[in-house]
Amino acid sequence: MQTSPAHAVHHGDREIETLEEFDAVVSSRGTLSGFRVQAVDLTDRTRELLGTDTAEAVFLGCRMRPDAAEKLRTDGALVLPPVPGLPFDPYRGHLYTPGDLFASLDKGYEATPDALAYAWFRRTGASGDIFASMLRAVHDDSMSDTLDELLRGARVVGVMGGHAMARGTEEFRGAARLGRALSHAGFTVATGGGPGAMEAANLGAYAAPYDDDMLDEACELLSAAPSFTPSITDWARTAFEVRTRWPQGNHSVGIPTWFYGHEPPNAFASHIAKYFANATREDGLLARCNAGVVFLPGAAGTVQEIFDNTTPNYYRSRGEPTPMVLVDRSHWTEKLPAWPLLRSLARERPMEARIALVDRIEEAPEALKRLGG
Repeated sequence: MQTSPAHAVHHGDREIETLEEFDAVVSSRGTLSGFRVQAVDLTDRTRELLGTDTAEAVFLGCRMRPDAAEKLRTDGALVLPPVPGLPFDPYRGHLYTPGDLFASLDKGYEATPDALAYAWFRRTGASGDIFASMLRAVHDDSMSDTLDELLRGARVVGVMGGHAMARGTEEFRGAARLGRALSHAGFTVATGGGPGAMEAANLGAYAAPYDDDMLDEACELLSAAPSFTPSITDWARTAFEVRTRWPQGNHSVGIPTWFYGHEPPNAFASHIAKYFANATREDGLLARCNAGVVFLPGAAGTVQEIFDNTTPNYYRSRGEPTPMVLVDRSHWTEKLPAWPLLRSLARERPMEARIALVDRIEEAPEALKRLGG
């Protein structure tokens, strides 16, 4: 899941997302013509910009000196300057880290970039302002582009489940053990990036390099703040205490949304693609789970995810159906009987051999393997 400095160039998509990539392209090719330079601070690269061909290049949110910008436009480049006053960068060329979203947590969650972006979204979301809508769309497209680059070639298993699963419970520990087992099996764990079951699965993946005692101790530390209510600040601080004590965690992906901004992102996903548009986020999350999805007990959001995933499997619109494992027979046949409907839809179709219902979370990895994940 690590990307090299010249990652974008190696894949031929002509995107430059870091200063290192910029320097490498200028040095090796001597031209920026046709390249897309995304959210790179070029203030100290004026000499290179003035002396390099930039015809038909596009500069998205790059800081630069006025004389450099004028020269680029004269060359025929498109220069879209940074947008002042935003709590996020719509042209961002990298996924978020927990440190990015929770910066300034020492001043309280309300001061963090995550909270400020949600506040901006609430102010502008219902205004009908076309400029704000455009900024949200550009940001979300940047997230998708970067997520695709990160996951290229990875075997991704999604873990879906409700945000209400409390730290300190056996259910939380079980979801963490699931994330750890999937990571040990070589999968990239992807979740909705929020609290509850999502945090537990990301925690489990994070804990993969450590022994069982570490995971038990981490769950015990987290139980001091069982939920993100009433205090997101306390909830997040305990997570960063775990990260500080065990700093060498494994990678996983979280894909949350500011549409549910009252639910904060969890701090255990190493790569976070946070979206404004929930529909884009939901479809993108499930579409990238190419090795299957495990559905833990949840409510309306998890039910929606089950059938969002069912539709392309039913129609084979993304190719061969991918495995779907529902965990907790009682929950999915009695409390929220999604399983009977899923089984009926799958009958006599290729996806019938790719669905399973298991009683216990410990059975999920074997079920995935059995289904071909």
